[in-house]
Amino acid sequence: MTNSRDSYFDNAKFLLIFLVVFGHIIRSYINDNDVLLHIYKFIYTFHMPAFILISGYFAKGFNRPGYVKKIAVKLIVPYLIFQGIYTVFYSFIDDQSVTAFNPFEPQWSLWFLLSLFFWNLFLFPFTKLPAAWSFAASLAIAVLVGYIDAVSDTLSLSRTFVFFPVFLAGFYLKREHFKKLKAWKGKQAALAVLAATFVFYFFVDFDYSWLFGSKPYSEFGAVGMKSALNRVALLVLTFASTFGFMALVPEKRYFFTLWGTRTFYVYLLHGFIIKSFRKTGAEEWLADYQSLTVLIIATAVLTFFLSSGFVKTVAQPFIELKMTNLLRWLKKQARYNV
Repeated sequence: MTNSRDSYFDNAKFLLIFLVVFGHIIRSYINDNDVLLHIYKFIYTFHMPAFILISGYFAKGFNRPGYVKKIAVKLIVPYLIFQGIYTVFYSFIDDQSVTAFNPFEPQWSLWFLLSLFFWNLFLFPFTKLPAAWSFAASLAIAVLVGYIDAVSDTLSLSRTFVFFPVFLAGFYLKREHFKKLKAWKGKQAALAVLAATFVFYFFVDFDYSWLFGSKPYSEFGAVGMKSALNRVALLVLTFASTFGFMALVPEKRYFFTLWGTRTFYVYLLHGFIIKSFRKTGAEEWLADYQSLTVLIIATAVLTFFLSSGFVKTVAQPFIELKMTNLLRWLKKQARYNV
């Protein structure tokens, strides 16, 4: 990792990808374990929104020449590659036909790549407005779009509109805002907000799919004013818990800081392992040992492995469309063999 990188954001990204993997691991047990269900809801309130906030923060160069082409190569090309790979993968584990390949319906967690591409494009029209007006407009769209049934999982449109306010907020934030957020009183407030959010889920029962932002209101029953109020409440909770998490992220460099530069690898690859794990029936065996310790250890092992230099070397050609690490390794082996 170069000295120009900010350890604060790399630390945040590693902690977040750890929570992403952990959330997917415990998903199989939330219907039978209330504690895991509450933890699942708590994590989903802020782990992807925090990723989105950070992505918005680093999108400040969106109007530079060649930027759109750059993000298209970085996001859309890997999206299409892994959309195809996942289709073939599912043809083996779920007897799904390879002809079921559909570039418009994101597989697994690939929705984020599509949405991230669209969020960057949205900056062009939205930043022409004053910051307060553009943010207010993004919030209004996030709430109102739920009334349109056609806006759903297809092309990740629903998530794109629902979480765009978070991306836009990240875009308008400056580094000093995060420093102020991390002040001692900020940390105290952050702990209080996160604790209150966690306790909230023990007393308020609702369909956790609301947290995904992927469905129109009609999917949750009768549609009315309450639907919009529910989304507003969840957006408030999302922003509060996201800022709470960011206030607690350490700024110093740690052993996992470097791994925070490889979260894209973990995000794209962990689904193959978890899906295979579920298909083998191993998760039923683990159901007898639903202790947080075992699940956290399993998450750590998977996250650490997928963050390794070995995985980056092997997967870089498919994810970054580069062979830098592989060529470096081959040269190293050639020197050893001389």
